[in-house]
Amino acid sequence: MNDFFLKENSDFIPFTMQHLLLILLWFIIGYIIIKWALKQSEQTQIKTGNTITITISLFVIIGTILKFYGDSFNIKEHLPLHLCSFLALIIPIVSFKRRYLHYEIIFFLVLAGTLQSIITPSSYNFLNFEFFRYWLVHAGLVLFMMYATFVYKMRPKLKSVGKSFIGMQVYMILMFVINYFLGSNYFYTNRKPDAASMLDLFGEWPYYVFVVELIVIPYFLLIYLPFYLTRKKSP
Repeated sequence: MNDFFLKENSDFIPFTMQHLLLILLWFIIGYIIIKWALKQSEQTQIKTGNTITITISLFVIIGTILKFYGDSFNIKEHLPLHLCSFLALIIPIVSFKRRYLHYEIIFFLVLAGTLQSIITPSSYNFLNFEFFRYWLVHAGLVLFMMYATFVYKMRPKLKSVGKSFIGMQVYMILMFVINYFLGSNYFYTNRKPDAASMLDLFGEWPYYVFVVELIVIPYFLLIYLPFYLTRKKSP
């Protein structure tokens, strides 16, 4: 059982009914949690949000520890420094502090980056620990940002796009420095991921880095558009 649960496999096939049903399942889970939380007291809402974010962070930490004590640990690949893992480690700050600045910086990074990892997953594991870690972290981050939006009643503003963009630049510079010293590829600043992703449409290194820089603000604005339209309709 342990061999099956901890051993990696390639049993997940993206862009199939298996993938679609998994996304639908997470959508239903998120909808139920948010719908339920809206009817609860503020104290229960906060405890629920804290539990979600702590769980997300713990799965990243446990996954890193298992890699470290296993035979497959590679400092160039398995530190929790890729965007989604990094966000998973700091996401409890948003829930515990509930400061709007934290929310607006992370919101677009999650919706633009992490949501992309759900649509084009880079892990092909199925029903083992890595499968649950990958999907709980990525889908969990999106779920929590929707939770913060509807339950904590935080909404992004137009200026949030700029703040999130600046936050991404700080993170990217940090990854450039770390990758330089480790010879790693965190945030894919040195090469594209091995799995299929949207970066495949943007050319080879370093061109895709510049393309992402050019389109990220329009991408953020597209994500912001529904909030802008609903805000304009509000009395």
